[in-house]
Amino acid sequence: MKISPTRWVKSSYSSPDGGNCLEWSPTSGLSTDAFPVRDSKNPEGPILTFSSHSFAEFIAGIKTDAFSRHHQ
Repeated sequence: MKISPTRWVKSSYSSPDGGNCLEWSPTSGLSTDAFPVRDSKNPEGPILTFSSHSFAEFIAGIKTDAFSRHHQ
């Protein structure tokens, strides 16, 4: 499936110093159930897609990891 998102949103968990930068397209998955994710430092690079269930698990994992690191 070819996905051409028109709007990308940078993750609030991306580092401000240009390190780990992730973008996702919030509206693409609404009609296709395929949420695209890319590296914002390489916008012409590959796009990974997640089903809505997998994307929700992915976000939950990021939040859990960030919470764990903050409370160590």
